[in-house]
Amino acid sequence: MFLAAATPAPAAETVTADDTARFLAGMAPSAGSPLTPLTKDPAWQHHARFFDAAFAQLEQRQLSKIRSWSAANLAAPKPTMFYMFSGPDFLYADAFYSKATTYVLSALEPPGSVPDLVRLPRGGVGAALYNVEHSMSSILSFSFFITKMMKVDLRAGQLNGTLPILYVFLARSGKTIRDVSPVALDDKGQAHLGNENPGNIATRGVRILFAGSDGAEKTLYYFSTDLSNPGVKASGFLKFCQTLAPGNSLIKSASYLLHSGNFSTVRDFILANSATIIQDDSGIPLAYYSPKKWRFFPFGRYAGPISEFPNKYQEQYAELFRRAQPMDFGIGYRWRTYESNLLLSVRLAADDTGHADTTSSAEPAPLPPKPPRPKKPRPPAPIGPPPGYFWFSR
Repeated sequence: MFLAAATPAPAAETVTADDTARFLAGMAPSAGSPLTPLTKDPAWQHHARFFDAAFAQLEQRQLSKIRSWSAANLAAPKPTMFYMFSGPDFLYADAFYSKATTYVLSALEPPGSVPDLVRLPRGGVGAALYNVEHSMSSILSFSFFITKMMKVDLRAGQLNGTLPILYVFLARSGKTIRDVSPVALDDKGQAHLGNENPGNIATRGVRILFAGSDGAEKTLYYFSTDLSNPGVKASGFLKFCQTLAPGNSLIKSASYLLHSGNFSTVRDFILANSATIIQDDSGIPLAYYSPKKWRFFPFGRYAGPISEFPNKYQEQYAELFRRAQPMDFGIGYRWRTYESNLLLSVRLAADDTGHADTTSSAEPAPLPPKPPRPKKPRPPAPIGPPPGYFWFSR
């Protein structure tokens, strides 16, 4: 069960998913909500002030600039957005592809649950809110989650898994949640909602129906799944994604997994089923892109990988980014502004005339030739996060 409130209860006691999301996000629930009395708790009021300040800074520092960048460089986005290795990061999915109507997020972390907060024991609300704050601290500061922290945080307490964080991001992005249902995919990629039986081998997740300020309904899927070659072979996840293709893809802070042969299946899927791909250098290496099918628009500065990912320096990437356009926000492992790189890859139209399906206001850069092997430039000195943080994969 994702919500204790989904069980039958008298109307006066019903806590909606949207009110729960707003409460967790430090935003006042609707008038008359059973959660309203809990907003008088000093712990919630402190939580609300903390999130008000954190999200205001994030909006100014990154999100508003990402939306402006997307408006200038994504002329005709597809309805579907794929975000592999995402964790619960709806925040950046929405910022980069705000015009999508279906979002598909996927990672190893389980969806988890959100109980009826009214029924938590005394003192339980404050502990739950602190856990949410702690689990989100890295993405609010650096634009990605930290695996070692998240594995602990998302299994602690009564609020667990990715669902509480998805709730917060939806609420803080100005969305209204209309429905939340568990979803499972059978081995053929067929989606089963609620209590439908998907069979013995199933990919578990959650489906959230929500609306933005215009009232148009959108769908967010989050699936807990292994994206390695054996993992996707044993599941129906990519078959489900195929029914929603073509789409647009986002890859950031992905631990360079797509550089590995053990993730070639999902890498091939992204290349075959994306009209545009937005990625940092931890995404798909340039060698796997066909220059006859793609145009490249580099932004920012390629400073090489951080020290936690040795031997991932890419000479082709460095050459491509010598002709990069400026970028005024940070993203990925090198999260500081003016140290980040972002590559927009745009698939050419099927008639192979050289025109892209989706155009950018920037000038495209050609794929550089593969450099000779003997000499390999030394990567720049890594610039990492403050002491005490562990780097990870989103």
